[in-house]
Amino acid sequence: MNDLSQESKGSSNKVIIGAVVAIVVVVVLLITIEQRQKFEPVLEGDSAPDFTLPDLKGKMYTLSDYKGKVVFVNFWATWCKPCEEEMPSMQRMYEVIKKGYPDFELLAVSVDSKESEVVESFVKKYGITFPVLHDKKGKIKEIYKTTGVPETFIIDQNGIIAEKVWGPQNWTTKESVRTIIELLTNGPSAPEKYKQKKAAY
Repeated sequence: MNDLSQESKGSSNKVIIGAVVAIVVVVVLLITIEQRQKFEPVLEGDSAPDFTLPDLKGKMYTLSDYKGKVVFVNFWATWCKPCEEEMPSMQRMYEVIKKGYPDFELLAVSVDSKESEVVESFVKKYGITFPVLHDKKGKIKEIYKTTGVPETFIIDQNGIIAEKVWGPQNWTTKESVRTIIELLTNGPSAPEKYKQKKAAY
């Protein structure tokens, strides 16, 4: 009788241990998946995460309000030397394209943690006329999983990322604005085409 009782206890212990191991494995898998999603970059073919941010005067801008337009979203900072070099070419590009294509918009998202006066001083210095938004707490930067500044996302009329550019660029060259002009001229493509196009480069 004692042998049967001990055998029953042993079986129960094995079941409990097995259940605990299974729970631990599931928890580890969930954590791994969550971490992978956390660090998985936002790339071509993905839906551009929506956001609402204030400009330097406090006016709120929401990305989804620009559905139907081609939107150029640039993450930058006043302390970033490559951003400082890139910004004048963005201004020239904005003036030229906006004149010919009203359905184009440029949103420059400053990730400066300092007060907006610092950003405003930079904007005045370079004569920037496109909307400059302030992501002071860095929440939107985190949503877009940027790895540094500058980083640019060109978003099509359906809110899909058509091109992502790491680092500074001279936006006055034909090559640099090719995706923007294609979208404005021919309209959006299927998300898969953006992925394939990137892979082909």
